[in-house]
Amino acid sequence: MIPALDAARLSARAPDEMERLRVAVQETGFLTLANSAIGPDRVAGVIAAYRAFFALPPEEKRRVDMAATGASRGWGAPLSEQVDPGSNPDYKEVFDSGHEWPESGLRTYAPNLWPARPAGFRATLESYFAEACAVSMDLLAAIAEAIGRDPAHFARAFDRPMALLRGNHYPARPEGAGERDFGIAPHTDYGCLTLLATDGVSGLELRGRDGAWRPVEAAPGAFVVNFGEMLELWTDGAVRATEHRVRGTAQERISVPLFFNPRFDVDVAPPGSDRPVRAVDHLQRRYDETYLHLKGRG
Repeated sequence: MIPALDAARLSARAPDEMERLRVAVQETGFLTLANSAIGPDRVAGVIAAYRAFFALPPEEKRRVDMAATGASRGWGAPLSEQVDPGSNPDYKEVFDSGHEWPESGLRTYAPNLWPARPAGFRATLESYFAEACAVSMDLLAAIAEAIGRDPAHFARAFDRPMALLRGNHYPARPEGAGERDFGIAPHTDYGCLTLLATDGVSGLELRGRDGAWRPVEAAPGAFVVNFGEMLELWTDGAVRATEHRVRGTAQERISVPLFFNPRFDVDVAPPGSDRPVRAVDHLQRRYDETYLHLKGRG
């Protein structure tokens, strides 16, 4: 069972809530989070904004096609990503935006690409991005305490986060789809923490320790949270990254993950390691393996 947490009680460090968090980070790698600073109406508005963008004609979406860039900003067409080399490219489409720092010269801080329509799209996403980053930072402080670290342990590393906000549009599972076809194939997330809002349509599944796939669901307005490879490495396994997938159903689905990652130069090697691992090197390598337009760039 996936631990269900209340953000307000977690902020107060209620002992039973902290114990549920410990179980989530060390055993399941997933949790749900309700009663956060972001209300259900706000989430619904963000999902509506993405839905309106994805409904635009393909020729209009191509004006902000990330395939024309060397980065992960803008629209990603169906079949433009392949998270699992043993599966077919994912049949979803996406829109990515994130923290900009073009002076860094790094692709993980590339300028965003914004469409002319729908009206208010950019403002809606930019304000939500800031709110979602704040919720994620609060959660990381609680995680630090749950695993016996200084509550400020992670805060020092996120002043320039390599944070990416994504809208996923999963169409209904195509007729004739086979065992190698997914909305997104089995994978573990690449970074630290993923804060996921959904429209309530099912489809997300995690692989349990027994190897069985189980559904992950949260009511609209609540979040699904999971942890990535970088945080598992950084904490020397104290936080667990769990494999998950979206197989797809007869219903289309919109989800909005925030991938929350530290500043580019943070060493995310396990404590005591004599070989540093820069956060940007880990993250960009995994992007280059996934986005088809980045494969082979190195």
